[in-house]
Amino acid sequence: MDFRFTDEQRLYRDTLRAFVDKEIVPVAREWEQSGRYPTEIVEGMKKLGLFGLAVPESYGGLAADTVSFALTFEEISRGWMGIAGILGSHSVSCFLLANHGTEEQKQRYLPELATGARRTGIALTEPGAGTDLQGIRTTARRDGDDYVIDGTKMWITNARHADPLPVLVKTDPSASPAHTGMSILLVEAGTPGFEVTADIGKLGYKGTESCEVVLDGVRVPSSQLLGGVEGRGLQQALSSLETGRINIAARSVGIAQRAYDEALSYAREREAFGRPIGDFQAVQQRLAQTAVRLQAARLMTYWAASRMDDGVRMDTESGMAKIFASEQALECALDAMRIHGGYGYSTEFEVERLYRDAPLMSIGEGTNDVLRGVVAKALLSGKATVR
Repeated sequence: MDFRFTDEQRLYRDTLRAFVDKEIVPVAREWEQSGRYPTEIVEGMKKLGLFGLAVPESYGGLAADTVSFALTFEEISRGWMGIAGILGSHSVSCFLLANHGTEEQKQRYLPELATGARRTGIALTEPGAGTDLQGIRTTARRDGDDYVIDGTKMWITNARHADPLPVLVKTDPSASPAHTGMSILLVEAGTPGFEVTADIGKLGYKGTESCEVVLDGVRVPSSQLLGGVEGRGLQQALSSLETGRINIAARSVGIAQRAYDEALSYAREREAFGRPIGDFQAVQQRLAQTAVRLQAARLMTYWAASRMDDGVRMDTESGMAKIFASEQALECALDAMRIHGGYGYSTEFEVERLYRDAPLMSIGEGTNDVLRGVVAKALLSGKATVR
């Protein structure tokens, strides 16, 4: 196995790293605390072509390999994880359109999504249905050549900027099993009855909005049915979430990397009892463990990404990487805070933000407890092996 980057991937990483260090790192803490939307950073990501990561070249995108895709989320999250959320939901939706949309839908949306002229997200979660997507209550009834959507979605990233917003609905609420009656409809911004009603307050994950969306008699043409066929919505959504779990794992690596960087710098500079605290064994133990956790999470994440590039089904691998990397991010953020002592609890230092951002990684794109069940079932059925 070759864990080295290609020359192209290395150049791409260096370009991203320079962008993050110049445009994100200097402003992240101040903008996060003030609630300022990162408009200038978004414009910079557009110029780099990052909104086209998951868009095929034939539609003007980068068509990035999955390792480069992971690199993107690692580097941006090292600067500010919330910014990675703007790109993450957009990329999952672009993957959805590119792989499941009709040719008309691809031609209509993907070229502008690739440049960031349009942005998007994905509306799956509801007040009473998160991980259990078959429990959603949003419906779309057929009325002539249109669908009429009614329901509420929660925790929708990019909701105020998405155009279109793919919305998971039940086109046949009586279907059994439930997933056979689920579809995805592409709702354009400004459609009557479509309203973003509230921004949800959060512990961390600032910089991007997470919103409640109400759909009250929203009428969309039948041509907005993703793929043109009813009953495929859940499968379409789940296939796109495989890339979502790679991006969550990579974001976790970015958080862990920043936690390590901050802890290492502080251990070298902070003095106690007349010498740097890095001279003390207790600090050395935490620092070494952070480095081990970080590197193990990184290798597992890029292993899962490379499996996807090999063209094999990798829902188990992406789930394993997401579980492991997200939990290492939590541990690394906590140990960085402990190394900082009282200053780690201060909003004047970066580690406080990392500590607030890290928990979402174990919840988003499927909770780790649920994903453990998914992995276990794959192992027990023989569909996946560890050897």
